[in-house]
Amino acid sequence: MKIAIVYHSGYGHTAEQAKAVARGAESVAGAEVVVISLSHGDVPWDALESADAIIFGSPTYMGCISAPFKKFMDDSSKPWFEQKWKDKLAAGFTNSSGQSGDKLNTLQTLAIFAAQHSMIWVSLGLMPGNNSSKGSVEDLNRLGSFLGAMAQSNTDQGSENAPIPSDLKTAEHLGKRVATLAARFRHP
Repeated sequence: MKIAIVYHSGYGHTAEQAKAVARGAESVAGAEVVVISLSHGDVPWDALESADAIIFGSPTYMGCISAPFKKFMDDSSKPWFEQKWKDKLAAGFTNSSGQSGDKLNTLQTLAIFAAQHSMIWVSLGLMPGNNSSKGSVEDLNRLGSFLGAMAQSNTDQGSENAPIPSDLKTAEHLGKRVATLAARFRHP
């Protein structure tokens, strides 16, 4: 089964998240993962068409997806018109410097985009972490998202130090969940 991860990263933080999503997906037997950075030229539309699942990633800039990711969405009108991604699994991840940073709006934008392509959205599948007196920033899903994987990166730290390990483990969980479900869909 083929899992495509298509993302934009302006400062490298969302790229680290994409690598973590890929590690999670690759941990599932039979998963072939292709990672597509929107910062590196043309989009290999055929790789997206042949994928069983597409995981979308964008930083949250000014409360929504980045401009390069929006361009990718707009450029997907031909596959949309032909419904080439219909019934593929979809999921999403995002990163911003704020604890909230309006990341939920980015994930909602990605989910609506997937719905417009008639895709099937896969949630994070984790209860919120770090939400009790026994919780910690080391908990998976420490930011409490249900719709997709969220990460937070301090503005004064480069991608070699952020996102923190628990956010990257949460992204790995998302990749593994999508690949596991893609295997189930292929072989019920």
